[in-house]
Parts: sequence; structure tokens; C-alpha cells
Amino acid sequence: MTDKDLEQVEQSRLSRRQLVKYAGVGATLAAAGSVVAATPAFADEEDERGRKPGDSRGRVWRAGDHHVHSEYSGEFDTSSNPPTFHKGADAVYPIVTNAIMAKNFGLTWAMCTDHGGPTHSKVNLEQAYPDLLLSRKLVPEVLQFWGMEFDAPSLDHHTLMIPRHADEAKQLFELESRFAKYDAFPTDPGRDTEAKMIEFLKVARDMPLKPLVIAHHASRSAPGLGVYGQDTPREFRNGNDVAPDVYVGFEGAPGHQAGPLNGGKRGGYGNYPTHGGFDQMTARVGGLWDSLLGEGRRWWITATSDSHVHWTRGGSDFWPGEYSKTYVLARQDYADIMEGLRNGRIWVTTGDLIRSLDLTATCQGRTAEMGETISVSRRNRTDVEIEIRFRPLDGRNANGDRPEVRRVDLIVGNITGPSADVNADTNPTTRVVARFGPRDWKRQGADLVIRHTLRDVEQDMYARVRGTSTDEMEPLADGLESPWDDLWFYSNPVFVRVR
Repeated sequence: MTDKDLEQVEQSRLSRRQLVKYAGVGATLAAAGSVVAATPAFADEEDERGRKPGDSRGRVWRAGDHHVHSEYSGEFDTSSNPPTFHKGADAVYPIVTNAIMAKNFGLTWAMCTDHGGPTHSKVNLEQAYPDLLLSRKLVPEVLQFWGMEFDAPSLDHHTLMIPRHADEAKQLFELESRFAKYDAFPTDPGRDTEAKMIEFLKVARDMPLKPLVIAHHASRSAPGLGVYGQDTPREFRNGNDVAPDVYVGFEGAPGHQAGPLNGGKRGGYGNYPTHGGFDQMTARVGGLWDSLLGEGRRWWITATSDSHVHWTRGGSDFWPGEYSKTYVLARQDYADIMEGLRNGRIWVTTGDLIRSLDLTATCQGRTAEMGETISVSRRNRTDVEIEIRFRPLDGRNANGDRPEVRRVDLIVGNITGPSADVNADTNPTTRVVARFGPRDWKRQGADLVIRHTLRDVEQDMYARVRGTSTDEMEPLADGLESPWDDLWFYSNPVFVRVR
């Protein structure tokens, strides 16, 4: 690279101090001007020519965040008819600010997910969406999905992610205006029912371009361990049964993780706490997540920022990608990232504890990775070889730390089929089958590799992995400890079918 090339790179790069300054005062259109680059209407247009759906070429782990708020999470004055919308009441940053900060913290994809409200579907269509289009032009390095934090009937908030296409704004408007429980004015109690949620999922399922639905902070309203609030095991099962390619999971690690830095709770979980920053539905071995997996469900976890207001400005949030990351194995295009999310090619981490994770199951010459299934025959030897390959952070995280993995756990559970109890939230077969420390892994280039054999696997099963920077055998209930001192990563499962 010549001196002239280096000079051009430096001129096009914003320093972290500049980014924070611009983000803090909202003058981000000026800031983004220096990172503008020519881009086609669809960032994936060139890469996708000649490729078929499911083509794995060009796939790498790409970090993102599907739960980010902008100034369009505002408030409505319902003394007028129609209600008057005011920006910036709940979240304060322009859409492009979030994109700039996402890029700064290493994300290649993100999603704008603003709160709904009376007639919010019209606000999204007429005000927020044009700002998203501008942000895509200003920060083309970050693929920016359109959608919202859906006011799900009878449930807490959910991601509603819309596929990238020419009519994406109309698609969201149709779903929000018809089904979001607070969009009607005056309020319609008939929108806040389980039947309405099922109707919504049926409509979404039958669309030519299917959206994705992922539950947010699923246990935030739960009053205790195994005692649930707005979101219940029954509703997850019923929704996934109706639309298994649409309703695909929940946040394993919710946002608002910076709460303790301002004297609050991680995740905003004021009733029953998170464990190691993760929702109880995910963190409890043999808990609800394992109960769903034990039925053979393809139900995935993610990690998000839920960014509203940064903690340095009195909020409880980190920037997108600053603390939590959801990695998807995909090409840098909208469709493949959504396919990765839909099919479980996902792992998550907090505090940049690691920067790459692969989980592989091999048996009888067949191999499967996260989200995939291998079928093996009982007639042959059914030892399953598990390989865990992870890559530590090379450098410092956003807090200036060099986090270290102290332990990796391999978790296995049996798949026994649909539960007779739709409210079941345990899988008694799930257990930690092995714990690994630094003496147990070997270095291969930049990766650390662990291998373990599951002997004589005789029935359908799944395997998943977690790791931590702590010495906790199980993630403890969170208090006011700094989130930077309590880091974890989780894989999604790989499945084994025995025939």
C-alpha cells in the first residue's frame, strides 16, 4: 500500500473519539459523510449472481445485532386524533448513528427495531423508513435490516425482521397495522390475544418472502426461577408449531447489559435476575431452552444490545456490538444472513470473549455443524466425535481488557419428541458431559481446539457449547458486578439422528 493509499484510508476513517462525539450530539449525518461510498441498491447484488439458495461459498462468521432502537422509539400524544408522534422520548439516536457505531464496534449487519404505538405503522412507513434508506447509503459497510420491535399479541416484545426487497416497507406496514397490539387507535383489546398472535404467524408464514420473529427479553417479567411472566413455554410451542420457519427463537442474552454501570440490573431484569448476563430460559442447564431442543425443535438463541441510551449518558445500554454480538455464518448479503438466522448458524458472545466458534459432530463419515443434523445408523459404531474450535480475541475489547477463556463446557441432551405438557420447561436428560480448561485444548494456528468422543450414542440427541471468563461452574444470578467481569459465549446446537 502506497503512502497515498494510506492517506486516503486515514481521511475516510473516523476516530473513536469523533464517533462518540457525533453520536453524543446527534450530528451524525455530517459524521457519516466521510464514510460514504458508492453502493448498489442491494449490497448483495454483485455477490449473488449465479448463486443458488443454500450455496455456502463465501460464508464466514459475521457479527450483528437484531435489536437496536433509534429516535423513532418515541411517544404519542393521544389527546389529538390521529395521535401526534414525538421522536426521541425513549431512544435518542438517529438511525445512522447506530449504524456508524455498529461499524465502529465490528458489526457487519444490524437491524432497526423501534417500539410501536397508536398509528406507529404510519410513522414507520412515512418517517423512519426514509431515514433507514439514507443510512444504508451513508454506511454501506453495515447491512441494515428493516423491521421493528413488534408488540406481539399476548406476549412481550419480539423482533420482526423483514427480508430485504423492494416492497419491504409495505410488508412491515401490512403486518404492523394489522397485528401489532398497540397500533390501533383507539386501542382494540381484541388484538392482545393468543389467537391474534397465531393469526399473525399464519399470515407471516404464508408470505412469499417470510419474515423472522424472535422473542425479546423473554423472562424480564418473570417473578422467579421457572415462574414465567408475559412469555410462556406454551406460547413458544404453539407459535413455533404454526410457523417453524418464522418463529425461531429468543434472546439468550438480552440487551441493557450496562445497567450495573449506573446502579441498575443487567437486562433490566428487575424481578428475577439474569445469570451471567443470560436469560434464565437459556442459562439453566436442562431448562426451557433444553426442553424445546429436547422435542427436536429448531429453536435458536441470540444476543443483542437493545440500545436506547448509552450508559455514559445515563442509560443502561452499550452501543450495538460494543458488548454483545450475534455471529451468523453467512455471506455479506441480506438474504444469506436471514437464512443463517432462520437455520441456527449462530453463536453469541459478550465482551468479545472470543471472535470465532465452530462446533462439529462427526460419525460414520458424516459431519454436521451448528444448526445441522447428522443421521447415523445403529448397525454401525455410533461414537460421535465432537470438535470445538474457538479463537480468542487478539487484542483488547471495548473496555480495554484482554479477556481470557477459563473454561469451556460441552452440554448434551436427548431428543425424546413432543412433550405431553405444553408448559414443560425442563429436560432432565440434559447435562454437562465434559468441562475443559486451558490444559485440555490445543493450539492450531490462531484457533484453540478441543476434541471429545460421545460413546455409543443410541438415541437422537443434540450438543451445544458454552464458555466463560469466570470460575463459576454454573452461571450465578447477577447482582451489581461489572458486566465486563462476567463474560460468556454460547453456541447453538448440532443435532444427531440415530436410525
